[in-house]
Amino acid sequence: MKQLVNPKDTSRAKAFELWISSPMPMVTLTKTFDVTRLHRIAKRKGLSFNMLLCWRIGKAASQIKEFYTLPKQGQLFNYDHLAINVIVNNCNGGINSCDVPYCDDFEKFNRDYTALTQSASSSCQSTFVDGAMVIGTSAMTATELDCIVNQYTDQFCNPMVMWGRYRKKWLKITLPISFQFHHVQMDGGHAARFLEELQKVIKAI
Repeated sequence: MKQLVNPKDTSRAKAFELWISSPMPMVTLTKTFDVTRLHRIAKRKGLSFNMLLCWRIGKAASQIKEFYTLPKQGQLFNYDHLAINVIVNNCNGGINSCDVPYCDDFEKFNRDYTALTQSASSSCQSTFVDGAMVIGTSAMTATELDCIVNQYTDQFCNPMVMWGRYRKKWLKITLPISFQFHHVQMDGGHAARFLEELQKVIKAI
């Protein structure tokens, strides 16, 4: 559920005052993650690496209350659930967008992710989850990337997690991940905590 709130009644009151009118309120942090165990799980169980990463992004974000608040069109909204947006290559050579509802039940998330991404690919239709705070993702795996800085538009204030191709070096596999967020939604400390939490849940398999 999406609910309009008075910024003054929230912990983001000062941030809202400082950043809601900023022409560039987005901040990007980049961290290199050890994804060795995640890669092994994907190979051993025949699961999508990106699906595994998306679920862990949702799991890490769900531990941080700031993810449930988002500015939009000069207002502030609270949400009671999250979704992960995935960009899918479709059968016509274009792309579509699909929102996958996040839930703690990994098996259900896997089923939803698989069904929704396959449908988007074959039908060339995008799907969206109403009333969820959506975390965008973009996996540009055609090449290795050190950092991604997303383009900001006032039509899209949602946090965005982006990555390229993972890197293999001996027995270790790493992946630089860029995290972009709106400064009204959270401060740098909250974003850093999210990245630390994400590394924990990636390793805790």
